[in-house]
Amino acid sequence: MIDIGAILVDFDGTACLHDVAEHLLERFADPSWLSYDEAEIRGEIGSRTAITAEAAMVEGSTEELLRYAIDHCPVDPTFGPFVAWTRERRVPVTVVSDGFGLYIEPLLQAAGIDGVAVLTNSWNGSRGLSPISFVNGHTECVGCGTCKMLAVQRARDKGPVVFIGEGQSDRYGALYSDLVFAKDALVEICRTDGVPFVPWNDFDDVRRALEGLSHLPGPVAPSRCPGWRLP
Repeated sequence: MIDIGAILVDFDGTACLHDVAEHLLERFADPSWLSYDEAEIRGEIGSRTAITAEAAMVEGSTEELLRYAIDHCPVDPTFGPFVAWTRERRVPVTVVSDGFGLYIEPLLQAAGIDGVAVLTNSWNGSRGLSPISFVNGHTECVGCGTCKMLAVQRARDKGPVVFIGEGQSDRYGALYSDLVFAKDALVEICRTDGVPFVPWNDFDDVRRALEGLSHLPGPVAPSRCPGWRLP
């Protein structure tokens, strides 16, 4: 395996087998939440706007949300062994998520996975106030909640960056990474954006591909992120 500086992994639908935020919205929110997801996919709003509106619709205590997530949304069983494999090679793994944030560390803990850094949005669950804040967002752009482009750029200080994802929220991380593993919706997104990618189903696939890695495609890295939005 050639030298890799960092591996960034999406959570919902990637490290976790399910889109946890979607499960929570289906269980605890008014069905109209879906209109925000659809508007985001059409490019009419950014994910930060969608997440803010959807989080405000959630009716349930943090404890109820976490209990439901742990009962219904297991972490991919191949993720823990993959993390152990990367540690043997001293390659740091960071979960980077533009979801609700509150469930990531509890789900990792339930799976027996510890010590993985997490960049995500912050959930406080307060009623009457926005229950979510964007502590890992871009300092200027308000398009996304957690800026995966910025996460990749900062991780590159350690060397080439590998990005593993599956959906719309991974588009901007994929554009700036040296090697992308894509499945589900991210496959067509990468094709549209001209991003070279390796298809995958589970983290055993990723490990095998990295073991045989002989070169890195390098990032597409447009000068301006296509998700750029100003306040």
